[in-house]
Amino acid sequence: MFMLKGFTDNPELQIILFFLFLAIYLFTLIGNLGLIVLVMVDSRLHNPMYYFLSVLSSVDACFSSITTPHMLVDFMSKSKVISLFGCATQMFLLVTFGTTECFLLAAMAYDRYVAIPLLYSVSMSPRVYVPLIIASHVGGILHASLHTVATFSLSFCASNEIRHVFCDIPPLLAISCSDTHMNQLLLFCFVSSIEIVTILIVLISYGFILLAILRMHSAEGRRKVFSTCGSHLTGVSVYHGTILFMYVRPSSSYALDHDMIVSIFYSIVIPMLNPVIYSLRNKDVKEAMKRVFGKNVCID
Repeated sequence: MFMLKGFTDNPELQIILFFLFLAIYLFTLIGNLGLIVLVMVDSRLHNPMYYFLSVLSSVDACFSSITTPHMLVDFMSKSKVISLFGCATQMFLLVTFGTTECFLLAAMAYDRYVAIPLLYSVSMSPRVYVPLIIASHVGGILHASLHTVATFSLSFCASNEIRHVFCDIPPLLAISCSDTHMNQLLLFCFVSSIEIVTILIVLISYGFILLAILRMHSAEGRRKVFSTCGSHLTGVSVYHGTILFMYVRPSSSYALDHDMIVSIFYSIVIPMLNPVIYSLRNKDVKEAMKRVFGKNVCID
């Protein structure tokens, strides 16, 4: 059994945090599940770009659901315990969906590039985007399996108190009484490799997008491309920035209290922000919301 120390032992502050994270979680579920429903019911959104967006929303809803419900229970409970199996499962799912999101964001960048030429419907047929989505999930599962097996092969005899609100890799390594150098090397090498590959795909895709924009003569066409790609680039920058800060650095620089805030941001706050970043700045999604929910809905 492990004990999750969390933010604070102050009961009044725990109540405040409970309602804060409950509001964030409800907003995350409503935003992401609402976007999935919108893509399903509106035929004008039945194209690869919005299929990718709906898959990203499902990943975000799952990502947030891995940690937030258990954290909410802990805020209202005196014994903040989690079993060894529960901790391993939580970490496995966290790494799975976190890695899957990295690969999906890279695939979406490629999708934004091929959306510009006239051959979009040919280039991004189901034979292309379905394997990309499946490969993103398989990559996440394989990456999570590696770290879960490596982490829970260690001995935890020194302490069972995890200075975190959920089971993440760095705080678990911090309480192990085994030699964790190999685990830290695996974490650095695999996360940095995934980050380098996915960020390169994004940068190369947006390099071609920029060249395509410069060749456009229509100001309206340029505005539409900027609107479509700007939201994705914002989401990519925020997500990858926090991942790089959290995992791709020397283990000596880990400060668990600060890292807890950062990990909460990418696993709980970003899934809440993504529907806003990708939807409310998108003209097609706004129009679909008006068609589905009525013309009087306020979304501007």
